[in-house]
Amino acid sequence: MPTDYISFRDTSYFSSLVCDYLDEKEPLKPFYNRFPKLENFKTQIEEKQSSFSDESREVLVKALNKQYKNAEVSDLTQTNVNLLKNSSTFTIVTGHQLNLFTGPLYFFYKIISTINLCKELKAKYPEFDFVPIYWMASEDHDFEEINFFNFKGKKVQWNRDASGAVGELNLDGLDQVFEIFSSQLNGTVNALELKLNFNESYLNSSNLAESMQYLVNELFKAYGLVIVDGNDHALKTQFIPYVENELTKQTSFSKVSEANLNLNALDGNYKIQVNPREINLFYIKENLRERIIEKDNIYHVNNTDISWSKSEIIKHLNEVPERFSPNVILRPLYQEVVLPNLCYIGGGGELAYWLQLKSNFESQKVVFPMLLLRNSALLIMEKQKQKLNKLNVEVSDLFLNQDALKTKITKQISTIDIDLSSQKQHLKQQFEALYDLAEKTDASFKGAVAAQEKKQINGLEALEKRLLKAQKRKMSDYIGRIVELQNELFPNQSLQERYMNFSEFYLDYGSDFIPKLIQSLRPLQGEFSIVQV
Repeated sequence: MPTDYISFRDTSYFSSLVCDYLDEKEPLKPFYNRFPKLENFKTQIEEKQSSFSDESREVLVKALNKQYKNAEVSDLTQTNVNLLKNSSTFTIVTGHQLNLFTGPLYFFYKIISTINLCKELKAKYPEFDFVPIYWMASEDHDFEEINFFNFKGKKVQWNRDASGAVGELNLDGLDQVFEIFSSQLNGTVNALELKLNFNESYLNSSNLAESMQYLVNELFKAYGLVIVDGNDHALKTQFIPYVENELTKQTSFSKVSEANLNLNALDGNYKIQVNPREINLFYIKENLRERIIEKDNIYHVNNTDISWSKSEIIKHLNEVPERFSPNVILRPLYQEVVLPNLCYIGGGGELAYWLQLKSNFESQKVVFPMLLLRNSALLIMEKQKQKLNKLNVEVSDLFLNQDALKTKITKQISTIDIDLSSQKQHLKQQFEALYDLAEKTDASFKGAVAAQEKKQINGLEALEKRLLKAQKRKMSDYIGRIVELQNELFPNQSLQERYMNFSEFYLDYGSDFIPKLIQSLRPLQGEFSIVQV
């Protein structure tokens, strides 16, 4: 598929922090380990290889085989799981919430970035093996963020009461969601496949984590994707020393707070993505996920009567480590402790908070992974491409906000020169002569001259706006067609990938959809992709 590119900065949809990171700006370099270039992975491999034990690999493989016990695992996925026993095998990881029916389209771009980077690394370093990992955020509790997806401009939503870790939620009510979604689909083969995927995933599973594992496995098993559920006793056992450190020394609070101050001190006016708590852990059990708080040497579970002394909570941790759930600050550390990972692939918001974490990793002697911004893409169908050509509009123009787009198009195609910049410049030159005259006669007149200049300039700007408004009215039909196309490609004035669900494209392309994306997206391209599908 033809693919064009636009810089992330030129889209105006990405933060200055992310754009400066992509440009490898010098002030940000202390906040990451190595920039994700193929040649830099060699040193990252060596560093991780020397620090990740064979025992950890055995625990990981055993845990994964247990998690896949009831799943239909492809030969390639099982091969990848087995390869993780070898000291020459490493992972590339992305993570995401358990969004209903995968949620926004960018979930696919995360997974595909991970798969494609593994392929590129294998070609560059054939003596090593690389396994793509999807880390399920099964311990999250933000149900309202994941209980819907958009389909043809409407929200398909799962309404129910929810508490505790979302991965453990039963699937009550999803039969009704299935009926609503199915009623909006036609009778094509691709539509039937979507119905089957939804039905098998959500109506034949016991909880949300199991359903997400089934769905993502069905979609990506041909590429050897390995799915990890961090809500696991064996994996959490590996993390016990770090949880104990968090409870007793609160290292992450001090280190991340210090990193935030250092980021704030830079000239980029960067927004701090997350702020640490004194203890960055939740306590989870059935229908419960609440913060752990320490006060006067007693540890409390927020909004409950559960409490422990210091010795009691350490004993409890060693007995049931799975009940201690890391928050956004600590989850990256957990992930890197239990996986032989080289690189984390995430969105702009994720990379922003990962950049706050390096000093905490260093203090806890865990290798900090390379950080790669996931692929982002705008998918343009053939009919939409034809409309663009007919209207003589550049795709890059559609990234403008709607008012700016209308103004640019109006000025572009108007037969009348609505830009009064030259007139304003001429006026300023005339007033320079008046300033000279005022200086030579009575300097107190300079204020009056300045006021008159401002009045005249304002008058020209008001006239310019009125002329522009009149031209927009005159060309309303043409501009309306451009705006309509922008609304199709940027629903809700947002990036397509943040709003639309894969199902709309699957209706048109079916099982060819993922291979088309695999072929078109390049993880190390470093630019926003515009893909004609």
